[in-house]
Amino acid sequence: MTDPDDTPEAPATSVDVAPARRPLFRYLLIVLIALPSLAALVAGGVFLYGKYRFEAEGPHTEPQIVMLSPGMGVRAIATRLDNAGVISDRRIFLAGVRFTGADATLKAGEYEIPAHASMAAIIGILREGRSILHRITIPEGRTSEQAMLIVAADPVLEGDLPPPPPEGSLLPETYSFTRGTTRTEMVGMMRKAASDLMAELWPARAEGLPVKTPEEAIILASIVEKETGVASERPRVAAVFVNRLNKSMRLQSDPTIIYGLVGGQGALGRPIRRSEIDRPTPYNTYQIDGLPPTPIANPGRASLEAVLNPPETDEYYFVADGTGGHAFSRTLAEHLRRVQDWRRIERERARGTAEK
Repeated sequence: MTDPDDTPEAPATSVDVAPARRPLFRYLLIVLIALPSLAALVAGGVFLYGKYRFEAEGPHTEPQIVMLSPGMGVRAIATRLDNAGVISDRRIFLAGVRFTGADATLKAGEYEIPAHASMAAIIGILREGRSILHRITIPEGRTSEQAMLIVAADPVLEGDLPPPPPEGSLLPETYSFTRGTTRTEMVGMMRKAASDLMAELWPARAEGLPVKTPEEAIILASIVEKETGVASERPRVAAVFVNRLNKSMRLQSDPTIIYGLVGGQGALGRPIRRSEIDRPTPYNTYQIDGLPPTPIANPGRASLEAVLNPPETDEYYFVADGTGGHAFSRTLAEHLRRVQDWRRIERERARGTAEK
């Protein structure tokens, strides 16, 4: 029998560590697989949050005026909007500009940002260039000197006045413009509008007119403009003057006397005296034949159209009728009776004023 103590020991074997390492390996593998998904999830969350903020209502509760000067970069624009309190996050705005590809399409101008406008809406406004439009109106019948006073007084137009434009070279109209427009640009716009209108109307003129050039048409239209403030009378007044010129009759227009006395100031401020009617000036159509040398005001479209396409009438005279309009006559005898009616109305008015 063998002694138990003499039993040979079993040979030593190495320990198997692989089972202990496998859980760590699996964890690392899971992390490596999940990491891109987690990053994508985080990025998606950031994107959705940014998109939400980008499209959410803005912080301003009232419309805000923001001026973006020419040459401003995207960052400067973002800073200006941030300072005006119309965007909630400058970084999200910049990201939105780049994401929408609006970097090079934001336009300078003066903008009214609506209350609670989102950053997305603001970018749309700036891309479309929907600047605030200001307006200036030159009423019909104003002289160029009077028109320039209106341009000079406008609080939005910039720069000095250009040299006075020729009489009759401006189109009376309401003009829209953006902040930053200069007075020189505005006067140029008015002159171009007048030139474009005459280029449109002159080819469609009636035959047999006593005006042979566009310049003569503007002169006659300016007289029509100053003779009546009633729009419906312009064609009839134009027809009277056309009839008189075709018969080599003097125009005998009171506004031409006034222009000869005060020029571009436009208004005499009192009735014309008999001595002034008899006083020869280049503009006194009681004393000269045909048209005066220049327009006496800036005529509007309606007066130009009336002169270039007057109605056919056999009337040669008109006089004020006391209602703001005029009484028209075919013969001198009829005209003189209506003149007497007008004189009576003037006397009654003067007597009533004296009594008051």
